[in-house]
Amino acid sequence: MNPSFKTYQEDAAVQQKRWIILIVLNLFTFMSTLDGSIVNIALPVLSERLGLPIAQIEWVTTGYLMAICTVILFFGKLGDMVGKIRVFKLGAYIFIAGSLLCGLSGSLTFLIISRVIQALGASMMMATSQGVITDIFPAKERGKALGFIGTFVSLGSIAGPSLGGIIISSLGWEYIFWVNVPIGLIAILIGWKVLPADLVKVKSRIDAPGSLLFAVFIVTLFTGLLLGQQAGYGNRWIVLSLLVAVIAFALFLRAERTRTEPLIELSLFKNVLFSVSILCGFLVFSANFCFNIIAPFYAQNMLNLSPFAAGFLLMLFPICMVIVAPVSGALSDKIGSEPLTFAGLIVMVIAQFGLAALHDGSHLAVVGLWIAMLGIGSGLFQSPNNALIMSQVPRTRLGSAGSINSLVRNVGMVVGITIATTLLFHVMSSKAGHRVTGLIPGRPDIFLSGMHTVFIVSSCICLVAALLTGWRMYHAYSAKYAESSEG
Repeated sequence: MNPSFKTYQEDAAVQQKRWIILIVLNLFTFMSTLDGSIVNIALPVLSERLGLPIAQIEWVTTGYLMAICTVILFFGKLGDMVGKIRVFKLGAYIFIAGSLLCGLSGSLTFLIISRVIQALGASMMMATSQGVITDIFPAKERGKALGFIGTFVSLGSIAGPSLGGIIISSLGWEYIFWVNVPIGLIAILIGWKVLPADLVKVKSRIDAPGSLLFAVFIVTLFTGLLLGQQAGYGNRWIVLSLLVAVIAFALFLRAERTRTEPLIELSLFKNVLFSVSILCGFLVFSANFCFNIIAPFYAQNMLNLSPFAAGFLLMLFPICMVIVAPVSGALSDKIGSEPLTFAGLIVMVIAQFGLAALHDGSHLAVVGLWIAMLGIGSGLFQSPNNALIMSQVPRTRLGSAGSINSLVRNVGMVVGITIATTLLFHVMSSKAGHRVTGLIPGRPDIFLSGMHTVFIVSSCICLVAALLTGWRMYHAYSAKYAESSEG
């Protein structure tokens, strides 16, 4: 690159290739978020192959998400210091290597270690992709480009179970990881030719205390929550783990308020609309991952569908989302984002209540209807909500806002899995009369009781998000009315 250019917008060569760059970034973004959920459909297969209960197998999913949450803010800061594109490229290599190792795993321990390696690469890409887009695209196209990133993130998060089911039935469980290798290498061959060199490197320092405290918070919190499902939350080590998490988080917030170069820009949360939008996004991802972790077991073990057939059934979610999301994005430019996010959440609440009424004899058409409605609701909500988040942030802080949004999304996924499995095992244990951490052969009624409770709770989570969105919509229209009255 010609060093005389101070910004990417001044470089005609970069501007000519900006949409190709966006495609490359979206491809890696899709794969990295897809791998947070694609394993869910394989959990029943892995549970059977490795002879392990659900409570242990779910670490294949949660270990990946936990690792991302632990380091994503660190890599966002590192990208500002050494170059976002450099960190993104290194993350792509690590992600592909981790994907290869995952498929070669012969034990749960090796698979979890490989997933952590894969997650390190994914977090490096997630932490920097939105910042790269912000740098490259001019202001008039930046919102559209960030919207595409948001759509691919949401699609990748939701499409996992359906795509995974098809791949497992056709090729085997190893290929849900190995499929990343050829796609990633092709993206590298194309992308490394169009991605420019880093122009700006901020002179800053790594917030070591903040990074360490945040890592301790994430690891102890989710370890305590997940192990609590197996040992019980009355176990003293579980209680100690959760107590350490609370103390670490309090110390983290205190440290971030006093540092001149914090790991996370807490000042962004002073904007109430930004905070509400972030919270709504968190709640929706939590609710959707309640569905993502439960639906594969329901489809395969209650409806007796093969992974291939279950994959096609669950594919209704991402297909409906892909159809609705662009329409929702276009409508938001005309009528505003608030009514669309509210409508989407209402549809999701209805769909979750519908899922709570399913049983082992439910007709596939009825099951498909509720899954499709969940996808429609998510499609209506996601893109406008992402636009609302970014619209509340100054241009100079879009990168920080993107990292926070990615972090909250991944935390929401882990929380959703934790809520779903904790409720599922609690209800199943109550019905069985003893502690249960897996499916009980010949007793579908016990699983269904737990599933019904999970979906009722997830529908209530969506309802809370709908109420918050309704308040946000009322606030926005009140502000517009006040401005028009003054004019």
